[in-house]
Amino acid sequence: MAEVHTVRRARLRERCAAAGAAAALVTQPANVRYLTGCAPPGAALLVGPGSDDTLVHLRPPPDDAPQPTDDLRNVVLASPDADAAVAAADLARQQQADGLAVEEHHLTVTRHRALRSVAPGVRLTDLAGAVEQLRLIKDEHEIASLRIAAEISDQALGELLESILVGRTERHLALELERRLVDHGADGPAFSTCIGTGPHSGVARHVPTDRRVEEGDFLTVRLGACYHGYRCEVGRTFVIGSAPASWQIELYDLVFAAQRAGREALAPGVACRDVDRATREPLRAAGHAEGLAAWTGHGVGLEIDEDPQLSPAAVGKLDACVPVTVEPGVHLPGRGGVRIDDTLVVRPVADGGPELLTITTKELLAL
Repeated sequence: MAEVHTVRRARLRERCAAAGAAAALVTQPANVRYLTGCAPPGAALLVGPGSDDTLVHLRPPPDDAPQPTDDLRNVVLASPDADAAVAAADLARQQQADGLAVEEHHLTVTRHRALRSVAPGVRLTDLAGAVEQLRLIKDEHEIASLRIAAEISDQALGELLESILVGRTERHLALELERRLVDHGADGPAFSTCIGTGPHSGVARHVPTDRRVEEGDFLTVRLGACYHGYRCEVGRTFVIGSAPASWQIELYDLVFAAQRAGREALAPGVACRDVDRATREPLRAAGHAEGLAAWTGHGVGLEIDEDPQLSPAAVGKLDACVPVTVEPGVHLPGRGGVRIDDTLVVRPVADGGPELLTITTKELLAL
């Protein structure tokens, strides 16, 4: 894997050189991890000039955490109050870099001023989303980690469905799912687990409460595992206790049709907004345009919500080997709703079309 990270840094170095910057300073934690394989708290990575790459951090990572590779120079700062980004900028000055590209979207104004103060002769430019662009298309090592994250998520969810749910609180169920993720080998949850019951079901980004599961409720579950830093997402909706009511079946079938349309639209070269349109249109046609989320999917990887965004305003087209979610949902105020979320990898038709990573059944089960 050390070679993989070396190649990634070389690609970033080429981009910086093309933009007229001799070196790059990377501070966004997910970007540091992408380029080095590890991201100690507060770390900063100096890429270049030449092939001299330096990871600056406040303390070495724990023995059980990912470690810096041997091809990186490691600088551990003596003072716990030091700023790794400022120290890295000073190193760039010492290496006589005439230009340094920095992640302005991650730096505060105060830190940006501190960089200027320690490297007054170095021209600072904006690295913008250069590393995020490199992260868009995943290699097979990354996709393998996402597959395992999806397997862990499916396993934890499947075990929960075999337990008694009536009378338990949303908060309790969310905590149990997160424990099960870790028990099955996850680094931890990919994001805060969302459990919505009854009138809370179908609410995007619902924060679990002390409401208890009741007979006849819709139960929506949204969870994901983080494995070796890579994060996936799965979301399902179930009915508690008895056979679903007719309105529940109708609403579920509608959201399922929208989700299937979005999944089937995924292909290299398809505009991101067209995938969103395919997912959203069945819900609009059924009269649910109001209250729909601003997006119907997004990229996943070292972050749970990264590019590309599947939304009406999205720009750009999908590439092969880009993992995304397709996650439509409808919430009826006071009654509840349905969400169905999957993580898939965009693949060409010749390779079988989109690869579904999260395989928990999408049948409307009565639990």
